[in-house]
Amino acid sequence: MDKSTRYKLFNDPVQGFISVPKGIILKLIDHPYVQRLRRIRQLGLGFLVFPGAEHSRFSHALGSLELGQRVLRNLREKDTTISDKEYEATLMALLLHDVGHGPLSHTLEHSLIKNFNHEMMSLAIMHELNKQFDGALDTTIQIFTDQYPKKFLHQLVSSQLDLDRLDYLRRDSFFTGVSEGTVGINRILKTMRVFKGNIVIEKKGIYAIENYLISRRLMYLQVYLHKTVVSADALIRNLFKRVRFLLESGAELRFSSPNLEYFLKEKRSAKKKISKETIDLYAAMDDYDVFQNIKDWQNHPDSILANLSWRFLNRDLFRTTFLDQPPSEDLQKKVISKTMSVLKKKGIPVTEEESSYFFKFEKTMTEAYRYYNDSIWILQNGTAIEFSKAVDSQNILALSKPLVRHYCVHLKEISV
Repeated sequence: MDKSTRYKLFNDPVQGFISVPKGIILKLIDHPYVQRLRRIRQLGLGFLVFPGAEHSRFSHALGSLELGQRVLRNLREKDTTISDKEYEATLMALLLHDVGHGPLSHTLEHSLIKNFNHEMMSLAIMHELNKQFDGALDTTIQIFTDQYPKKFLHQLVSSQLDLDRLDYLRRDSFFTGVSEGTVGINRILKTMRVFKGNIVIEKKGIYAIENYLISRRLMYLQVYLHKTVVSADALIRNLFKRVRFLLESGAELRFSSPNLEYFLKEKRSAKKKISKETIDLYAAMDDYDVFQNIKDWQNHPDSILANLSWRFLNRDLFRTTFLDQPPSEDLQKKVISKTMSVLKKKGIPVTEEESSYFFKFEKTMTEAYRYYNDSIWILQNGTAIEFSKAVDSQNILALSKPLVRHYCVHLKEISV
């Protein structure tokens, strides 16, 4: 059979040509649940800071799948036994690992469903796809949930050094133009091997791992937790908080997206089993549902909702001020008072409680390497050594310490 009839090619600017075998993997790619990822931005509101950051969750899913193909072939060459069924199941797990992301990726992850994270929806969608494909995803689900005997397959999907992270660091670096996030993926993949059932890195890949961890820290500081991204996230979350308040107060609110209305009119919770109806309505939402509704809400008679909506659409965002220490009670009172004063002058009188829609005190915590519960292992002289003990650099110990930063998001007219 001609090779071209057995594979479909995708031309990806980050990972190059991606050959996807025809069969169930291509059928999954063509499924509406996965095609929806084309309409969800990988970096949420990152495009408001980095104009080129318009790439989608779909391209990331394909990139992760491609890295999976490379590393599984490499492991087979190193005499690791991986059956065709396990090979295909791992690729499907990589393709579907982020299928549960909602509009704007992480931005609204906790605003639509309580007690929820996107992995829960990814798993629920996998179970639904498994029904549709007559049990073909049984092994995929076992690998995704770490129930499969060969633990190294799950580690490729979710760990300190998984293929998800390797793709998104490289991809996000490429589309934001932040070169510090560049990672030597090929060397890492080539030096991966299985030792006593777990993924380890050969000693010659140790400096590529060090670079990977440093890049991860820098990408968090420069991209994922950029002060303007943090500000935009706070604004849109406060906007949706106001929407919920208005709905609970009995106010009329026009929805151009019935799917979004479903999740905002009632407090959905993931404590119960996620129903087929919830899956389908969730999987019908994307970034455009959010944008269209916010366009409508900028003309709502509620001045708080209208102002927040207008600010978001026209990128008139809040300012982020990083603090040297947790905010004092006096600072919080000062921000409330000044916020009320500024808004009154703008013709938006608010109560002390309502002023909270225009500021937020928060903190971020990042750890580039959490060695104490999910280590990276280096194969050295026939023994697996935890990475921080194998590398001759004190930088890694510093990267393993949580970096906590307190901040206040507030109106630009206020100094904090």
